[in-house]
Amino acid sequence: MSRVLITGGGSGTGADMSRAFAANGHEVVITGRTRDKLDQIAGPGVRALACDISDPEQVRAAFETAGPCRIVIANAGVADAAPFGKVTPEHWQAMIATNLTGTFLTFQQALEQMTDGGRLIAVSSIAGIRGAAYAAPYAASKHGVMGLVRSLALEVARKGITVNAICPGFLDTEMTARSVANIMEQTGRSEEDAIASLTAKKPQRRLVTPAEVTATALWLASDGAASVNGQAILLDGGESA
Repeated sequence: MSRVLITGGGSGTGADMSRAFAANGHEVVITGRTRDKLDQIAGPGVRALACDISDPEQVRAAFETAGPCRIVIANAGVADAAPFGKVTPEHWQAMIATNLTGTFLTFQQALEQMTDGGRLIAVSSIAGIRGAAYAAPYAASKHGVMGLVRSLALEVARKGITVNAICPGFLDTEMTARSVANIMEQTGRSEEDAIASLTAKKPQRRLVTPAEVTATALWLASDGAASVNGQAILLDGGESA
């Protein structure tokens, strides 16, 4: 089977994907900033490397240590919310550095090692397809990821490499839990009401599970998805229909 590198593999969706790819016989390398979290996921078939994906030298070193990877999943990301007028330049730069520049650096290093086809997958967001009130930096970074995915897909199409993005709605992960906690703090709502406010416009009225993202990534990495290229796979329960 193939070697798979997953950024942000120490928690949430990244951890779920790492376990699933390993269970399917792949050699998995996970990266992240927090070594303790990575070590909790590492085990048979899963190797951990500390790496800040916004740092070009750290990304280069991680790929050199990992070795050639046929499947690379740019999953690491950050999110928060603030009224546009309160967004600071530092806040803006931090969001772009992780979500967009981190994906760029990850894919660039991956392509240097891909000599016989491969799969590049970005875990983006529904916010990369449409706007998101009070999350302009996040939405802008994810729109940038979609521009990168679509452009790169055309560039490498004849090399046996595909580039795609998975775009879920709110995920049932630690990141959404922080958003729920913020809503509770700001509004005094209960946890149940806070979650309901996030899913109110979702046709299925629920959060997307990490397992759904994982299943999509496994499919995109398979031979059956060899003709899927430059696409945004929406996991939003029909919200964008």
